[in-house]
Amino acid sequence: MKNITSVENFKEMINAPTIAMFTAGWCPDCHFIKPALPEIEAAHPDYQFVSIDRDELMDLAVEYDVMGIPSFVAFKEGQEIGRFVSKDRKTKEEINAFIDAL
Repeated sequence: MKNITSVENFKEMINAPTIAMFTAGWCPDCHFIKPALPEIEAAHPDYQFVSIDRDELMDLAVEYDVMGIPSFVAFKEGQEIGRFVSKDRKTKEEINAFIDAL
């Protein structure tokens, strides 16, 4: 998973099919799902996966209306095509089902 360090970098990346995970270093649910991310990425080779630290790129989180984390937002050709946000801890199976449904 590539770490996004600038808004410009993010805008370039989302022209290709992309799953963006908005996260933060202090987020326990983000740390919970982190070990499963390589398997999730391997199961979906048609997408590139990027990670955005919401606290470091707050403007990006605000622009895409991301309040809760972790949030998974899917993009294609620069447009949002799906979003998986819930107040509950996310599982590998739920994230895979979200991506499969896109």
